[in-house]
Amino acid sequence: MIEVNSLTKQYGDKRGVRDISFKIDEGEIVGFLGPNGAGKSTTMNIITGYLSATSGSAKIGGIDVLENPLEAKKQIGYLPELPPLYLDMTVKDYLDFVYELKGAKARAPEQKKHIKNICELVGITEVYNRVIRNLSKGYRQRVGLAQALIGDPEVLILDEPTVGLDPRQIVEIRDVIRELGKKRTIILSTHILPEVEQICERVLVIKEGRIIADDTPTGLSARVSQGHSLALRAAGPKNAVANTVRAVPGVRVVTALPDREEGACDLQVESDGQVDIRKPLFRALATAGYPILQLRPQDLSLEEIFMTLTEDSDK
Repeated sequence: MIEVNSLTKQYGDKRGVRDISFKIDEGEIVGFLGPNGAGKSTTMNIITGYLSATSGSAKIGGIDVLENPLEAKKQIGYLPELPPLYLDMTVKDYLDFVYELKGAKARAPEQKKHIKNICELVGITEVYNRVIRNLSKGYRQRVGLAQALIGDPEVLILDEPTVGLDPRQIVEIRDVIRELGKKRTIILSTHILPEVEQICERVLVIKEGRIIADDTPTGLSARVSQGHSLALRAAGPKNAVANTVRAVPGVRVVTALPDREEGACDLQVESDGQVDIRKPLFRALATAGYPILQLRPQDLSLEEIFMTLTEDSDK
C-alpha cells in the first residue's frame, strides 16, 4: 500500500532524510518513532505530497506521489500535529467545507450520509452543530480525525494525534484509532510510546534521517536485549546459585527476585552485553549441581528499546 524507495530530502547542505526505504502493507498499523529532528515529519510530508523529495520515490497504492499527486492524495487522510481547523466554523460547516475542498463527491456521493457516518465513528455527533472554538481539545482532535476521513481514504497518516490530551481523552482517541485500523492502513507518529505498544503491530525507528529499526515491538525487544537481562530460576540455595552465576564471565549484576517454587530460587541476571551468557551460564550451573528450571529474556518496554536504539545505534 505504501512504498518508499531510496528517499532523500536535502535542505541546502543538510539532509533531512537519507536514502530511506520501507514498505507498509494494506491493513497494517505502523508506529513511526524517532527523536526530534530525526526526519519523521519530513518523511510524512513527502508521503502526503506536502514536500517534494530531492531523490527517490514514495508511492501510495502504486501511484507515485510526485508524478501523480492528485490521484495519490485521494487515497490519503492526514492529521498533522496541529489539526487544520477553522475555529469560527461549526463542525458541520467545517466538514462540509473539507468535503468540497477534497472533491469527495466522486468517491462519496451521498455527502450527508458520509459525514454522518464519520461523525459517529469518531464520536462527534453530539457537537456537530457547535462552533469549533468552543470545543475541548479532545473534541478538536476528533474533528481533525474526521476531516482526515472524508473521502474514505485507504491510508491514514497521524502525526501526534494525542498530544496535549488528558488521560481520558488519550484512551478515547486510542480506541478510535484502533477502530479505524480495522479497515485502513495507518502510520502513527507519536512520542507517547505506550500508545504505540497498545495500537501498532510494527515499529519503524528513524534517527538522523535514516531508518535504524523496522520490526514488531516483540522483535525489537529481542534484538535489543540479546540476552542482556535474563530471568533465571534454578534449583538450589539462593546465595550459592547467585555466587555461581556471578562467577560467569560477562555477568554484570545479579539481583534476587521473589522465589516462586519450593526448592528453587529466582534471580535477575544482567550481562555486560558483549557476549551471550546463556550457554556459559547453563554450563556453570550444571557443573555446580544447580539445574536451570527456567531461563527467559526480560522483556524491554518500548521506551527502553527506543532509548537504546536512538542513543547507541551507529547505523
